[in-house]
Amino acid sequence: MAARSRRLRKKLRVDEFQEFGFDISWTFNESVTEEQIDTIVDQFIDDVIEPRNLGFHGGGHKEWEGIIATQEIGKCSEEDRTAVTDFWKGQEASDLVVSELYDIWWS
Repeated sequence: MAARSRRLRKKLRVDEFQEFGFDISWTFNESVTEEQIDTIVDQFIDDVIEPRNLGFHGGGHKEWEGIIATQEIGKCSEEDRTAVTDFWKGQEASDLVVSELYDIWWS
């Protein structure tokens, strides 16, 4: 079997173009106001997502869910998962679920 070309590997998102990310969900406590939610989510982006060159695609009102991946082609790490988990454990939120890393194109 012939080796795949770089172009094909990129198109298929395999080998050096494989991307790993993870899912996240949480629920803000009932006592948290809309303004507090905006502030906490902004802090999450500023303190965890941006410094680690990650991207978060998701949303919600009191119940939030989304996916976290790298801003450019790459693989999230266990350290990224830990940083995200640690941030949300210190907030007024419950029902935190952080999935294992998975191939975001082929899972």
